[in-house]
Amino acid sequence: MAKFRRLSPIFLCTVVLPTAISISYFGIISSDVYVSESRFVVRSPDRQTSTPLGMILGSAGFSRSQDDSYTVQDFILSRDALKNLEKNDDIENAYSSSRVDVFSRFSGILPDRSFEALFRYYQNKVSVQIDSTSSITTLSTRAFTATDAYRINEKLLEMSESLVNQLNSRARQDMIQFASAEVEVAEAKAKTAALALSTYRNEKGVIDPERQSTIQLQQIARLQDELVESKTSLNQIKLLTKDNPQISALENRISTLQSEITAQSATVAGGDRSLAQKAAEYQRLSLERDFADKQLAVALASLEQAHNDAQRKQLYLERVVQPSKPDIAVEPRRMRGILATLIVGLVAWGVLTILIAGIKEHRD
Repeated sequence: MAKFRRLSPIFLCTVVLPTAISISYFGIISSDVYVSESRFVVRSPDRQTSTPLGMILGSAGFSRSQDDSYTVQDFILSRDALKNLEKNDDIENAYSSSRVDVFSRFSGILPDRSFEALFRYYQNKVSVQIDSTSSITTLSTRAFTATDAYRINEKLLEMSESLVNQLNSRARQDMIQFASAEVEVAEAKAKTAALALSTYRNEKGVIDPERQSTIQLQQIARLQDELVESKTSLNQIKLLTKDNPQISALENRISTLQSEITAQSATVAGGDRSLAQKAAEYQRLSLERDFADKQLAVALASLEQAHNDAQRKQLYLERVVQPSKPDIAVEPRRMRGILATLIVGLVAWGVLTILIAGIKEHRD
């Protein structure tokens, strides 16, 4: 007792008393904390742009999906995850058991048993860390029994897998709906283009102006050959016998051929009803129909690819390390806590001693 009396009150208040309290708490009062740890990675199939769906569709290999890892991290630390745990596993009882010391248990000192208070407490017991290099996520859960720590970790992993499956389902539905909508639009365009071409054919009385022009030109060429042949025969007859009765017949034939050539030429080009006049509008409508048909074919291929892609998962939560069931408590770190209290107390005592000595010196 004499030794304690010789110690300064400052030393007693800053070093001895806090250290004694720390020894009492960490040595006698504080409850053991068990830590369960698991590791997982969220992966997604590589996307290759082979259809108009581009980055949505594709198939080949796997790639890390770090963005989705952050999604899983946010979910684990969210109120929704806590609600599911509380609904299925009664997590509140695990953290507010009377076997847990009053300073560590939920609502031990402050009688606040609201969900928000439980959520703040939960965030101190669950941690999620993502390695940016490997994209491996480490999930750590803390509880006052090894079974509770393992059970909470396992349940959080199961809920994370359910979340990934839900994201997959939404992505599959979106892909099929998008592809189906594209098919409907392409079908409407193809029908409209085909109807426009058919209407034009009926109104103008043509099937294919280019092919019909080829036939007409061939016929004109044949008539021209006959015209040349008839003129040659007429000239020969006139040279031999000017009064030959065939001269009148040949002249009538030549006149008829010339009239026919003129009429046939007018159907090909030169008039409002000529094939050349109709060809421009026909080609435009034909190109629109061909383009619409190609769009429909691509849309149908995309829809088929979407259905094929929907048959498999888009995201995969792969467990790298299963949740561990700890056999010893790793927290609290009792010796480190006691030493930290002692060191902080000594620092505080030294600072206060120097300040008080400076004040006394200044007064003197």
